[in-house]
Amino acid sequence: MILLYNLGIFFYHLAIGIASLWNPKAAFWIKGRRNVFERMTAAVNAGSGKLIWMHCASLGEFEQGRPLLEAIKSTYPEYRILLTFFSSSGYEIRKNYPGVDYIFYLPDDSAANAKKLIEISQPVLAIFVKYEFWHYYLNQLRKSYIPTLLLSATFRGNQTFFKPWGGFWKRILECFQVIFVQDINSEGLLNKLGFKGRIILSGDTRFDRVLEIASGNAGLPLIEKFCEDKKVIVAGSTWLEDEEVMDHFAKSNPEIKFVIAPHEIAESRLKEVEKLFVNTIRFSDWQKNPELPAENAPNVLIIDNIGMLSKLYLYADITYIGGAFGGDGIHNVLEAVVYSKPVVFGPAYDHFHEAVELVDLGAAETVENALELENVFNSLLQNDQIRADKGRIAGNYVREKAGATKIVMNYIQENRLLTS
Repeated sequence: MILLYNLGIFFYHLAIGIASLWNPKAAFWIKGRRNVFERMTAAVNAGSGKLIWMHCASLGEFEQGRPLLEAIKSTYPEYRILLTFFSSSGYEIRKNYPGVDYIFYLPDDSAANAKKLIEISQPVLAIFVKYEFWHYYLNQLRKSYIPTLLLSATFRGNQTFFKPWGGFWKRILECFQVIFVQDINSEGLLNKLGFKGRIILSGDTRFDRVLEIASGNAGLPLIEKFCEDKKVIVAGSTWLEDEEVMDHFAKSNPEIKFVIAPHEIAESRLKEVEKLFVNTIRFSDWQKNPELPAENAPNVLIIDNIGMLSKLYLYADITYIGGAFGGDGIHNVLEAVVYSKPVVFGPAYDHFHEAVELVDLGAAETVENALELENVFNSLLQNDQIRADKGRIAGNYVREKAGATKIVMNYIQENRLLTS
């Protein structure tokens, strides 16, 4: 199995190297890892004090780990924090995040790289977020007797860990001192695997994060000006398939304001959105001239930047979350429902725990085509009470699920993981 694992990493790196010839994200992935140990050594050696290492796959996992990072930094300001990312989309967006001391790409998983990273950073605590299971790094942490936690993990019975041939991956899980899981199903699966006593049902730190964002949302005056006193639909993290389902409704209802934040904001994607939704304006252009005369006012605002989405949902009467018409599944629903807004999304949501629960509770609606979407939108827009009830259920759902960060911090403090 270790041979297959190594071959997988080799061929993945090879594929990324080839893709980097034309794909900007792949190019960032390759470039960001050049001389990473030299840069890491210089940075870490320039500071002093004990160090904590957190690793995240990408941006979503960073947002998941962020509440814990900030709680640790607040409680233990004398500790330095090293943050690593696997993906370019996480690193490139958060490489200047001021809440930690060092931010780098994670070098390829190998015995030599794992040993070198641990020797350079000498962490007293390592925290991996949700899905990251790197054989050599985790085994090196265990060999070095460094407490290692897995944060906000979820497991499903069809994963390799739980198969008769899953021993290699089970041994990777054994490297974690404690696994903090989001749900009872994950806890039960790990118990059956023999991890009883090393699992803590904590919930998901993302609930803490979205509540923090919402409480600090001072508003976006330009978005408010665009929306005026109209009914508003905010569609976040959309792909072309999502936009194709919505565009007829937007064209047929010019009195309704649409705010669309595509998942990707490359020029080619923005042009796709503009081609579908004819009466549009980009946010960057709206910033330059927010005084368009009423007769020419567009009803579709295209967000062409990164970082605003979590604040946009405040202005919605209905929220739409993209991704569930594609193979990857739905994107983050919590950023929307934290504002007590009803949420709508496509059919591919079964593997996303929060989306399933929100549908079961009646706070979310799922649609399979443009006709179903139009019926749902019309029903919600025409009935203020139904819309308010769904929104109330959604907001309560988030508030009832908060508190995972406190559970993890309590474990760290009670077990003196950061005490000399």
